[in-house]
Parts: sequence; structure tokens; C-alpha cells
Amino acid sequence: MKTVLITGATSGIGMKLAEDYAIDGWRVTGCGRSTSALEALSERYQNFDVLRFDTSDQEECEQALGNLVHNPDLIILNAGTCEYIDNGQVDAALFKRVFTTNVFGVVNCLEVLQRSYKEGTHVALMGSTASYLGLPRAEAYGASKAAINYLARTLSVDLEHLGVTVSLISPGFVKTPLTDKNDFPMPMMVTTEEASSTIRAGLEKKKNEIHFPRRFSLILKFIATLPVFLQLMLVRRLVRKTS
Repeated sequence: MKTVLITGATSGIGMKLAEDYAIDGWRVTGCGRSTSALEALSERYQNFDVLRFDTSDQEECEQALGNLVHNPDLIILNAGTCEYIDNGQVDAALFKRVFTTNVFGVVNCLEVLQRSYKEGTHVALMGSTASYLGLPRAEAYGASKAAINYLARTLSVDLEHLGVTVSLISPGFVKTPLTDKNDFPMPMMVTTEEASSTIRAGLEKKKNEIHFPRRFSLILKFIATLPVFLQLMLVRRLVRKTS
């Protein structure tokens, strides 16, 4: 039986991935902070193990992940958060909260889980299409996901000699409890069902990057290839158009 470990498995994309892998017959280790959500998943699926811990706490990561019963074939580090700033007013505490979860939460898990790597291990990091361009109000979130983008690319090269595959997942807007808090238009939004299907298909093919929705992500990727002054001009137009 193949095994998968998923952080942030108690809501949104992570929960849907955990459910779909369990239905597909994988041994799933779902990680999160919500005891009730984890217990509900464990009761629903016999092949579902739970680990309750906070990825941003290094000691909790060590205790939870240091002695796994099943070394995972697939690791999906999905846990994350999002906060926005207004009118370009930098808030250091906000930046710290976002980076603590989105960057150091991933690094905390990787430091422990790397001891379980074997030839064929597949690691997937949750990035975002927000890392492609400088998007208004996303200074903290976009920067944290840009760090994950870079981390995934470099680890993909550095871990190749061990036979470890690293994939970057770059979603656009997905309807989740996190995006439900957004107070602005979210073009080409997809459901968690669509996101899970796309992600699982991409991971099955061991793609270096899984980006979606395709049209939205390709538009952003194209804009990112242009000179910076054109990028900024087009982003401003895009923001005005969706306002």
C-alpha cells in the first residue's frame, strides 16, 4: 500500500487531497491542528492515521514526525496561511506570522522528514501563482510563496542524487475557507475537487510544477517574462479590470 503524508489536512485543498488519496486506497497520514477534524477523517476512513501538531513549532514537528510508523512514499507539505496588507503599509508582525507558517513550517517538516527519504520518495511543496508577479496587498503572502518556489527548485536539483523527486504546486484561486475571507474578485476560481484532481494527476506524472487553473497561470507566467515596467503596467490594468 502506498503511503502519503499531508500537512494542513483539516481543511481546504489539504483535506480534499487526504480524502481522495484515502478513497484511492493509499495509507494516509493527515496532519493538522484541529483535533475534531482529524478525528472525523480517521473515523470515516480505516486507512487514515492522524498527527496533531503545529508545523510552525519545531519541537512539535520533531515529536510528531520523528518516529513515523509508515515512511511516506509521498509527502505533501500543504499547511499555509494568508494575510494581506493595505495601502502598502508594511506590518512586521504580519510578515512574521505568514513566513512562520508558510516558510518555516515547511522547513521544520523537511528537516525531520528528510531522515525518512528513500529512493523514490516524492516531496511536494505548496506554492502559489502569487509568487509569479508582484500583486497588490500580497507582499507577505507572495514573498513567502516565492521562497517556497525557490526552495522547491533548488531541492529538486540537490536531492536528485538520492532518487528523491520534488514538485512545486502553484494553485491560483481555489474556493476554501481561506479564500472565503478575501474581499476582492478572484478570477477563474476552481473548487477543491478540481484542485485535488489536477494536483493528484500532476503528482502521478511527477511533474516539476503543477500550476492551475491553466489559463490563469499561463497568463501570469507570460506577464512574468516581460520587462518589469511592462509587468507593473499590466498588473495595474489587471487589478483595475477585476475591481
